[in-house]
Amino acid sequence: MVMPHDRPPGLGRPRGPGFAPGPPPPTSPEAPSRAAGATAAPAVPVRKGSGRLLAAAVLVAALTGGAAGVAGGRLAVGDEAAPAALPRAAAAPPAPSGSSGSPGSAGGLSGTAARVLPSVVSVESGRGAGSGFVIDGSGHLLTNAHVLAGSAAGAGVTVVLDDGRRLPAVVVGTDEAYDLAVLRVDDARGLTAAVLGRSADLAVGDQVLAVGSPLGLAGTVTGGIVSALDRQVRLGGRGQTALQTDASINPGNSGGPLVNARGEVIGINTAIATLSRRGTGSIGIGFAIPIDRAVPVAERIIRG
Repeated sequence: MVMPHDRPPGLGRPRGPGFAPGPPPPTSPEAPSRAAGATAAPAVPVRKGSGRLLAAAVLVAALTGGAAGVAGGRLAVGDEAAPAALPRAAAAPPAPSGSSGSPGSAGGLSGTAARVLPSVVSVESGRGAGSGFVIDGSGHLLTNAHVLAGSAAGAGVTVVLDDGRRLPAVVVGTDEAYDLAVLRVDDARGLTAAVLGRSADLAVGDQVLAVGSPLGLAGTVTGGIVSALDRQVRLGGRGQTALQTDASINPGNSGGPLVNARGEVIGINTAIATLSRRGTGSIGIGFAIPIDRAVPVAERIIRG
């Protein structure tokens, strides 16, 4: 989360018909403001599989006083027995023609929001802040690595629950390459785990909600659709595919869940595109790490 007076950087500049040339803009949806005197990171060209230049994009950690990149514990797959896998929702049955992405329960999207909000937290580290969500009954939470602004494994942070409670948490570990991190709250009583869905079941046009703490406004819910499934962008210092959505994502949303109409987490909100270096708000182009990629990383972090 970024306080209203912060000025986070950006992810990149869309290119193509309808976009006038302008200065390359680096942005991220979450970003903390840079320290005084710091220079903006240069835009990095990101190419689609076809080789066409899609956007100048770079993810810059934008937490209060934060710098790009996250120093976290290096992850390795140990030989010890793995814990139980994170619970996942069953694959969704094929939707009737014309109903893809429609609200799947009574109450529509308002009911979806009510189910998801108790699982979402605000994350406050020593150098920045963002969003996160509970992923199991053992007190583990998932967020972006850049939200922790360089906090190493074992460092202490604070999470603020939907009901306003503030709880101490520790950094279990991070994976900078995927821009993911796991936190743990020792006392898991009263925590509500989110339902983890399957990003492989998504289709372009499906309805989604983004939940988090943009500009410090905890519990904010915005709606939109899946705009693209495999958009290539630069996240965590490397090129990878991401879900694209037009749900409004702003500084402070990083690490929060992107959920489908059934309230299942299908992505982790991570970056936005802006049209200028000073543009920090949503222009309807946001990116989320697919949950199918995030779950194995989170399990590996928990395993140690």
